[in-house]
Amino acid sequence: MRIFVAFENVCEPFDILPTQTVQSIKLMIQHHFHISLSDDKQGRRFLQLIYAGAVLQESWVLADVGVTPCSTIRCLIKEEEKPVLYIYNSLTRQTLPIMERPLFLSMTVASLKSLVSLKSGLPVSTFRLSTSAGTELYNCNRIDDYHIDLGSTIRLDVWDGWKVFLTGCLLGRKHIIQRHLSEEKPTAKYQRVALYLAAYLGYLDLASWLLQQGVRADLPVGIHPYREWCHQTDHPDISKCAVHAAAETGQLMLLKAFLSNNLLCLECQTSEGRTPLKICIQHGHKECVLYLVAKLWSVVSFAGLPIPLRLYVKIKRWLSKAQRRVRSKQLPEQVYKTRVGDTIFVDGFTEAKMTSKLKDKMVKKGHQGKGVTLPPLNYQKKGPSAFHSKQGGQVPTKPLMQQKKSTEPLRGLRKMNNLDQNMCRVNVSLPPVSRDTNPRPQFFYSGPNPTLLLTSSLDSFYHHTGRTPRENAIYCLALARGHCHPLSTLHSNLTGNLQSCKY
Repeated sequence: MRIFVAFENVCEPFDILPTQTVQSIKLMIQHHFHISLSDDKQGRRFLQLIYAGAVLQESWVLADVGVTPCSTIRCLIKEEEKPVLYIYNSLTRQTLPIMERPLFLSMTVASLKSLVSLKSGLPVSTFRLSTSAGTELYNCNRIDDYHIDLGSTIRLDVWDGWKVFLTGCLLGRKHIIQRHLSEEKPTAKYQRVALYLAAYLGYLDLASWLLQQGVRADLPVGIHPYREWCHQTDHPDISKCAVHAAAETGQLMLLKAFLSNNLLCLECQTSEGRTPLKICIQHGHKECVLYLVAKLWSVVSFAGLPIPLRLYVKIKRWLSKAQRRVRSKQLPEQVYKTRVGDTIFVDGFTEAKMTSKLKDKMVKKGHQGKGVTLPPLNYQKKGPSAFHSKQGGQVPTKPLMQQKKSTEPLRGLRKMNNLDQNMCRVNVSLPPVSRDTNPRPQFFYSGPNPTLLLTSSLDSFYHHTGRTPRENAIYCLALARGHCHPLSTLHSNLTGNLQSCKY
């Protein structure tokens, strides 16, 4: 069977068998046109055959596809780049491909962390990168210093005890975030990472709730309290705020919410001096650029005078800076905010606390939890004869006071079991609310009339006694008078006898 292959403005005939596969035909075309193909770590260069608008797979047979004699098959050369690196995110259990040039491996680890932060949404201070052997990658070193090849996989881990909180932020679950809020000031300050992730992912409801709680979108996320003492030499992206994350991803509604809450977000700058407007221009978010430009050229009323918004923002920034300076003079700020007893994280020397462990699994070495010991037995079980003596009598029991003491551990154990059951009951979720849509007739109930109740009771009384209420009252009075008469006679007789006894 003869077919025609069109390749680069050339159409050549090929004699093939109907039972040949597409892969064998690709080999014939490659040898005929002297095409060089490649498949390595950097990329792949391969042939693609198209017939009737469909791409032919290598395992297909031409006769099964419906290729008839004198048909024309189009041949193309495709080039596909492979990721330079793969980032395994232990928080989401997903793998992120890094599509860059091979020269990217000569860049610093800080640039890699910036790229990973832009792809995953996590701030650079919340995670660390490590090789498959567990070696941590530090910001100041280059990637090829760790002998990382093309196509290698790098692991991403977050701080221990923060996995559930960050997962709630990524999913936009307000109840999870609210349950894990810390009361310690340094940790609560660092938990503004929730607003950063809400701005990156576009969770408007979560961001509005955080703004109501007092979280500001123009303040940087900063670094973890363990690294508070080295914030000046840390990654430059720690100065990024939630408004910058919204500008990078083009979240227009989040930008409007941030600016309506605080106009200082309009001129909030990163460590490189980029404002939200410059970031939107760099990433090509047209709608966000139009909104920010219109906002910058608007006019506001300040002290009864109309002034441009840009000048108003500068005045507010100057006032806030002056307030911070006054507070710093009254309460001088410490160079290092760590105190005696706080944990200090030293790169290369301290054991890493970023292994994505859950909070309940962070158990210290050598620590043993408090266990419940069973109470001692009142007897030793040695068979059926343990309860009886050799003479057939019973073994003498313990005194009553000792029996009461022996039951006290059992009571404590029962209380602990009841407590555990109550705790388990609290964690059990309620069943879903049933919504019955079956139509049923409405049931109306009205209370009985008091007049009807009184009339019915009087009728039943007349039916059983044969007397009306008036006749029954006369009858009762007559009985009362009849019973009172003998008592009065007895009283007079007793009085006469007493008087006769005196004389």
